[in-house]
Amino acid sequence: MHLVEVFFWIAFIVVFYTYLGYGLVVWIMSKLVRSAPPVEAAAFEPDVTLVVPAYNEASIMESKIQDCLSLEYPSEKLQIMFITDGSTDHSGEILSRYPQVRHLHIPARGGKAMAENRAIEHIDTPYVIFTDCNTYLNPQAVREIVKHYQDPTVGAVSGEKKIFSLASASGAGEGLYWKYESFLKKCDSKVHSLMGAAGELVSFRTDLFQPLEKDTILDDFIQSLRIVEKGYKVVYEPNAFASEAPSASIAEEMKRKVRICAGGWQSMVRLKSLLNPLRQPLVTFLYVSHRVLRWSLTPLLLALLLPLNLALALSYGGFYTIFLALQVLFYAAAWGGWLAEERGKKIKPLLVPLYFTMMNVAVFAGFFRYLRNNQPAAWDKAERTVLSYTSS
Repeated sequence: MHLVEVFFWIAFIVVFYTYLGYGLVVWIMSKLVRSAPPVEAAAFEPDVTLVVPAYNEASIMESKIQDCLSLEYPSEKLQIMFITDGSTDHSGEILSRYPQVRHLHIPARGGKAMAENRAIEHIDTPYVIFTDCNTYLNPQAVREIVKHYQDPTVGAVSGEKKIFSLASASGAGEGLYWKYESFLKKCDSKVHSLMGAAGELVSFRTDLFQPLEKDTILDDFIQSLRIVEKGYKVVYEPNAFASEAPSASIAEEMKRKVRICAGGWQSMVRLKSLLNPLRQPLVTFLYVSHRVLRWSLTPLLLALLLPLNLALALSYGGFYTIFLALQVLFYAAAWGGWLAEERGKKIKPLLVPLYFTMMNVAVFAGFFRYLRNNQPAAWDKAERTVLSYTSS
């Protein structure tokens, strides 16, 4: 076999495994694991603090407060805390109308990781839940999360992220991505542990919370995996969910993805012990398969597939010519989806190639941003579609 063929098939296998093969493998593994008995939620009602970091979120502050107050959990056991460090709007004025809500504020803005570090110093409950200000929780979210702490091996619990509207290309693409991610998370959690929690809704044992470095980009991801490093599990609970609007445009979604990818590179450096299979072999397998490959090797091999395929098509034709045509068609569809989005249109068949391509381009942009140390922890959040919300 020609050396170019060898590289082509290595690249193809790794790309296929990362995006589809791993999903099949971890699903089979999850089916082979004996299901644990269902965890009852009703009888377990520990004290818990719900923390909402919010930076200049006055426009949605009232609705978020009402969302927190409507949670179905004993009010005497649920402390609600908002931390608005650095905010220059009238968030404090709104919060002052709710004496049952604790408000922390200092003028300096340090980013979400620093806000969470500061908030934890004021928490005396055994469990803490963090949620974003621009998300809305289902009424049973707290109860569904804390029930898992009856198991002493559980160090953190992550809820599910849902996207409100799929009316735009960014919303539809983001929604499809999170549906697949939710499937993988469910499998990871059943096999052993979630490989990183999403900040929209995540909980920790307070005594396991580790103050993060000031420049941390993906605070929730690193915090949850440092708990895994200690030998605890992170459980996925789909019946506790945070719903949010999609990015306002595909450009705004790209901005968000680049930040996540920059944080991914930072996380891989800081969580390098998880790459040692001698310590926790199953964790290393799940972590590399679900996270590391996506943020490092696979996007590079995906990019190399096109020139390798072109060389083989010119030399051998046949299958390689057909596969090359499919690659070109796929990326043309992605480009067409981008142009349609720029014109305010959504063409459903183009959403998967568009979002997939955008995610992988973001890895390269995030890598160079990380190398330049050009991704601040306190960032300008992506614009989201404005939606009205009614608690239900």
